[in-house]
Amino acid sequence: MASHIVKVLESKFITHDVKKIRVERPKEYSFIPGQGTEVAINLPEWKSQLRPFTFTNPLDARYLEFMIKIYRDHNGVTNKIGGINAGDELIIHDVFGTIEYKGKGTFIAAGTGITPFIAIFRALYDNNKLRGNRLIYVNKTSEDIIMGQELFMMFKKDFVNVLTRENTIGYIGKRIDRNFLIENIVDFNQQFYVCGPESFVSDINKNLLELGAEPEFLVFEQ
Repeated sequence: MASHIVKVLESKFITHDVKKIRVERPKEYSFIPGQGTEVAINLPEWKSQLRPFTFTNPLDARYLEFMIKIYRDHNGVTNKIGGINAGDELIIHDVFGTIEYKGKGTFIAAGTGITPFIAIFRALYDNNKLRGNRLIYVNKTSEDIIMGQELFMMFKKDFVNVLTRENTIGYIGKRIDRNFLIENIVDFNQQFYVCGPESFVSDINKNLLELGAEPEFLVFEQ
């Protein structure tokens, strides 16, 4: 498995518990929007602890970017990444992932499940090909929304913002279940992209199939 030691160029929190990390991009290192890699911290006691993260940077950027949720409740990898600053080093490995754009459709994401889609959205938007796609994005509260302003700027009326633990003007305050899908999706004969916690993806896919979606039109990490 190939690996590259890369220097951190930028490190900052973009929500209360999500940190954006930009690192050097190795020469000829490429990926398809939606893919990711395994990342480790380049310190003796951490370099063997690999975790998967998705690229969120534009394809032509000279850097690689990750948006990582920091779990502070235990001394794990993301908690350590929470203290990473510019000048520190990470180790990245080969590219992997089964999420990629296959045509216009509806994207359904929960929490940090939005991250595989961000590079896809940016690539489509930069090429004037995003119109005709729709985003349903669910979070617990408005403070948890990742890149909310950019997503709204790109999608406008095709951005459905859902909060499960907060009632706020401009947001839909309910969970995404079978009834929600019936109320918010007119045509189930389309491409669907689903990402989030494993149980979320399983439940959404099950409901979509029951409502008429074709199995080959479901794109998710397998």
